[in-house]
Amino acid sequence: QVQLVESGGGLVQAGGPLRLSCAVSGRTFSSYSMAWFRQAPGKEREFVAAISWRGGTTTYADSVKGRFTISRDNAKNTVYLQMNSLKPEDTAVYYCAARTYSSVIVTTISGYNYWGQGTQVTVSS
Repeated sequence: QVQLVESGGGLVQAGGPLRLSCAVSGRTFSSYSMAWFRQAPGKEREFVAAISWRGGTTTYADSVKGRFTISRDNAKNTVYLQMNSLKPEDTAVYYCAARTYSSVIVTTISGYNYWGQGTQVTVSS
């Protein structure tokens, strides 16, 4: 069974940086496409960023392009989300997700097999 655990969330001032991490327990992490989603109170969960098996291909939501960077370290079974120039509208619970045995990047919730519990990010004005 694949398990995902997020960490690194917290309270940050607008304009500041924050890095999220997601540790993955699967035996074949290098064969998983990985993604980050987020959900603010009263809103639907939305796509943020995704990365292919070996990290050679990435895609981002328009709202975070130029500010967020997704990366992975397959030797450590970990995926990261570096967030810079944070805005109050970035406030949400952030979730990591895995798509097993596929290198195809998708941006929908239904495209992912496993999910973490989430980590809260709060950006103050």
